[in-house]
Amino acid sequence: MMKNQTEKTDIRHQDAICTNEQQVKTPFWHNLKYMLVGIAFGIVFVKAEIISWFRIQEMFQLQSFFMYGVIGTAVVVGMLSVFLIKKFNIKTLNGERIHFEDKKFSKGQIYGGLIFGIGWAITGACPGPLFAQIGSGFAAVSVTLISAIAGTWVYGYFRENLPH
Repeated sequence: MMKNQTEKTDIRHQDAICTNEQQVKTPFWHNLKYMLVGIAFGIVFVKAEIISWFRIQEMFQLQSFFMYGVIGTAVVVGMLSVFLIKKFNIKTLNGERIHFEDKKFSKGQIYGGLIFGIGWAITGACPGPLFAQIGSGFAAVSVTLISAIAGTWVYGYFRENLPH
């Protein structure tokens, strides 16, 4: 018991470890609801022009408030959602408790944010709308997707040697 407790504590103190603590096993088709929500979000992203390279360039050139409004709205909705989940102890669809871990700040978050922002400004794509852009026929965005996957792999490979 003590060894297992220590291992669990060590994992929680690492900043890039993600765990799926879902205990309820469900058939694969139960996950189709998430695909449907993803498709709906993709449609909303396309119709609202959130995936538009021109809208993203307007944002980075400080020519339009549109994308800042979208991002600000998402932040407010996220904050409100977390508040309500904590206040009313809302559980998952399978009845499991939702737990939020506090994150420890590190200067690597500044470097990562800068790299992410530069990549976003250059490519006009961030991970959220990448698939909606590809699905809309912007095949050139496939290069951005492959680059994002490669960057994730490189980060995972060198993670232990990066500054904390």
